[in-house]
Amino acid sequence: LTFDDGPHAQGTPAVLEILAGASVGATFFLVGEQLRRNPTLGAEILAAGHEIGLHCDRHRNLLRLAPWQVREDIDRAQATIEDLTGCSPVLYRPPYGALNAAALRLAQSRGWRTLLWSQWGRDWEARATPDSIAARVTHGADAGSVLLLHDADDYSAPDSWRRTAAALPQVLETLARRDLQPVVP
Repeated sequence: LTFDDGPHAQGTPAVLEILAGASVGATFFLVGEQLRRNPTLGAEILAAGHEIGLHCDRHRNLLRLAPWQVREDIDRAQATIEDLTGCSPVLYRPPYGALNAAALRLAQSRGWRTLLWSQWGRDWEARATPDSIAARVTHGADAGSVLLLHDADDYSAPDSWRRTAAALPQVLETLARRDLQPVVP
């Protein structure tokens, strides 16, 4: 179970509360500029027993960036995460899942595992509902699936994190019915 684009002042605490109530772990792929806006939330994610991965510093499509821009973005995100959480990320997910050669080489050279997803809730869309999010993200999910949701709305439809938080209990229920337990890699 993974969350992208945070941390978010309201969305991340809402998701953390639901996960804590269900005793479930997740991985949060953080955006450097969002962590600088919400500097204590990274440490809160870790303190709650979750994993932190590196998403980016600014949420841009890497296919539109020069190699030096990719390196600069990743370096700044890594420095922010390390400075504000004390954690060195070992997981990497590029924005939009769009990986280019520069990002892949950089992640490999740092020993990071690049982790995309197998199911997504499309929770960033304005027309998404808690029911549609839960149905999409769990459709076909089985052992080894990587589920993608978002705990922030800075790069998506306004208040989309609210629909994600509302869908999360249903997602966890569906996984439990299938005897699937989210794990932190």
